[in-house]
Amino acid sequence: MTVIARAQELGAILLSLNGDFADIVAYPPGRFGGIVGLQIRDHPEVTPILLDRLLLYLAAHPDQQHYRGKLFLVEVHRLRVRE
Repeated sequence: MTVIARAQELGAILLSLNGDFADIVAYPPGRFGGIVGLQIRDHPEVTPILLDRLLLYLAAHPDQQHYRGKLFLVEVHRLRVRE
């Protein structure tokens, strides 16, 4: 079973370091309960910044429904949302 299929089975939001899940053609956000991609891109030193940005966003949007059908790309200077 793939990771994304397991997330769907559990009704979970997928949090991934894998850039493949940011491909909205292969993984259309509307078909999933939410995908969050941490955009590290071979720079592990940015991990604390990304996690801080993500945690602030999660605190401001605690309802799981907010994430359904969306792709969240957590980058160093921003958090982008694609539907």
